[in-house]
Amino acid sequence: MHVTFYGAIREVTGSMHLLEAGKDRILLDCGLFQGRRKETEAKNRVFPVDPEFITNMILSHAHIDHSGRIPLLVKGGFNGRVITTRTTADACSFLLRDSAHIQESDALYLNYKTVRGHLYNLANGKNKLTNRERSEITKLLKHNGLRLNKGAIAELLTKHNLNSVEPLYTMDDAEAALSAFDGYPYNTPITVGKGMTVTFFEAGHILGSALCLISFRERGRRFNVIYTGDIGRFGRPILKNPTLHFPDDIGPIDLMIMESTYGARHHEPAEELKDRLAEVINDTFDKKGVVVIPAFAFGRTQDVVYIIHELRNEGRIPKFPVFVDSPLAGNLTRVFAEHPEVYDKEAHRTFLEKGMNPFEFKGLSYISTVAESMECMKSITPHIIISSSGMCEAGRILHHLRYRVHNPNNTIVIVGYMAQHTLGRRIMELGWDYKQNGRKGKPPMVKILGKEYPLKADVVKIGGFSAHADREEMHTFLKKSNLQVKNIAVVHGEEDQSKAFAAFLKEKGLNAFVPKRGQTITME
Repeated sequence: MHVTFYGAIREVTGSMHLLEAGKDRILLDCGLFQGRRKETEAKNRVFPVDPEFITNMILSHAHIDHSGRIPLLVKGGFNGRVITTRTTADACSFLLRDSAHIQESDALYLNYKTVRGHLYNLANGKNKLTNRERSEITKLLKHNGLRLNKGAIAELLTKHNLNSVEPLYTMDDAEAALSAFDGYPYNTPITVGKGMTVTFFEAGHILGSALCLISFRERGRRFNVIYTGDIGRFGRPILKNPTLHFPDDIGPIDLMIMESTYGARHHEPAEELKDRLAEVINDTFDKKGVVVIPAFAFGRTQDVVYIIHELRNEGRIPKFPVFVDSPLAGNLTRVFAEHPEVYDKEAHRTFLEKGMNPFEFKGLSYISTVAESMECMKSITPHIIISSSGMCEAGRILHHLRYRVHNPNNTIVIVGYMAQHTLGRRIMELGWDYKQNGRKGKPPMVKILGKEYPLKADVVKIGGFSAHADREEMHTFLKKSNLQVKNIAVVHGEEDQSKAFAAFLKEKGLNAFVPKRGQTITME
């Protein structure tokens, strides 16, 4: 049995690993590399292995950095099945369509900029255009001066022989990919290759996330690989804890492919996050400000809504309006509602047994239309806005930020991981530095949608919301589970985190290593 590490190696996004046994090639996740376009474009478009030769694929969970290249995989000739949990399959039906929409929209916008720049030069060379000339070009490229005219842009690209940007994949590609999905329950062995099965166990990361046990028998020898995907925290709201007790008869684990997002860090206790969030909300409302929470549409948005619901029920925060401005988050919240069987006991006791929906309460609005979103952005009444994308790289959160970052009465609450080179990471780091300097002097500037804004709003990070286990929690998972792990490949972490976690595991007597991208190991 061979394992090759292709993605999320010494970085966090783009998860993908290849397991080869007998004549079967099984792909573990197929995630999108995220960050600066110029740094991720080639990595996303080129597969290190021919999709036609892959037998089947195992998907640990629905997040785009684990699932986002599946449409490209299918487009490239993959004819197998995507094996995952039922909940993950349901979530991907929304997430992959949304990702395709983003890919198409981004490509259209870049092509629009190319055509617009070319027409500007044709109109007046290097001189400054008049407002009338700019208006005429805008009318040509946009419907009613607002929505981009895809047909006109494509026609002008061809007419003027301009370079065109193609989306990574289209909505049709996403639909084709979704037809390859098969959803299964937890704790049930599923055949994925000759003599090979996968069994999903609760990972506690997001709804439907799984620890994937791959077992393979060859010449009387059983090989076991556990791919953790992303491991959640113990004691988080809504979800059950990561599995600690596995079937006693599985035998030793030859290899565990283990995440390390927070391999050298320690989170705030999960039980304290309610207190911290209540404090931030009350402080902001006392200043008549707005609380802006960038959040992943799947998982983090529902966590935040759930806890705000609890705080309101307990009378610990004022009942000002709460808005979820993400059509995708609204759709995914319905996936949560359809799968109460995966909730933890506390969620059942606090809400379901009382006939309450955790994700609905008076004063909570799920915004769908652009008009509603714009109205919310311009509101000066204290409120909470939860919007995506979680790393502030796209979506409606960008518009909320540009309306709110300049006001010192507002608070931007960071509740999730911010990858390097993302706007969310810059806001988090600049806001922290500004606060450490006593908020003295000129505030830092952040570029949002091409324009610079002063970052005067308070920036607060609440680590307790993290859906990733920290170093001690991952060690707890290893120590308290009944698994006998021979080797651990440390992946899914920035290089410093992965190396630090591997060193920590070695100190604890475990055989851990950080693979290089493209490295293959053999188990005999």
